[in-house]
Amino acid sequence: MTEQHALFDPILRDLSDRSRDEVLAAFSAVQYAANPVAEVQLPGLRDVTLRRQVQKMLTLIGRTLVKVDGTHWTSGYADDVAETLTAQGWQPLSAVDRAVLVLVLVHSVAIPRSEGILTGDSWKSARPTTVDELRTTRISGEDRRLALQRLRAAGLVQLSGDHSGGPSYIPGPQLQRLTPAARRRLQDQLILAAAPASPIAEAIRARKGITEDEGAA
Repeated sequence: MTEQHALFDPILRDLSDRSRDEVLAAFSAVQYAANPVAEVQLPGLRDVTLRRQVQKMLTLIGRTLVKVDGTHWTSGYADDVAETLTAQGWQPLSAVDRAVLVLVLVHSVAIPRSEGILTGDSWKSARPTTVDELRTTRISGEDRRLALQRLRAAGLVQLSGDHSGGPSYIPGPQLQRLTPAARRRLQDQLILAAAPASPIAEAIRARKGITEDEGAA
């Protein structure tokens, strides 16, 4: 992060050496750790004043703190930055990768949530997506295999712990970087697509003021 110190200097220069080290450690953790970081492990996250400095640093690079499960922290794109990037057509995933990712999210999150099996707004799921469920698409086996490799490398999907029926997949830790607003939008879209006639889909349409036909579109 040496090259970024000049950018962050206005935030860091008035801190004591100890506080600066704690803020930098927390910043690095939420930015680069594969999984959300426990608040209790880092003073820069545990202390509200220091955490505010971490947030200021993240704001300078278009990021924001995201709280996970009430006790952990990570970072993600700020909502206004994500909206701008989307409007400009920025899309890091190929069409095949997006299709496979959506399938995992639909089977592991959207369908269980529409059935009342999964509650809350977390991406954690005990309902893995099986290889058989992924085979129901027009994507070739080789393209699907390569897409899963790329998605796993990116932390967007991961293997479930139960391999008794062959490999199966659940959402990866990188999805926890979504802000609450971004997470809610994506989950709503998945439920409307996966279970448009479910009570939860009806509730989403009522909240958004759209019809079933509009939701399906």
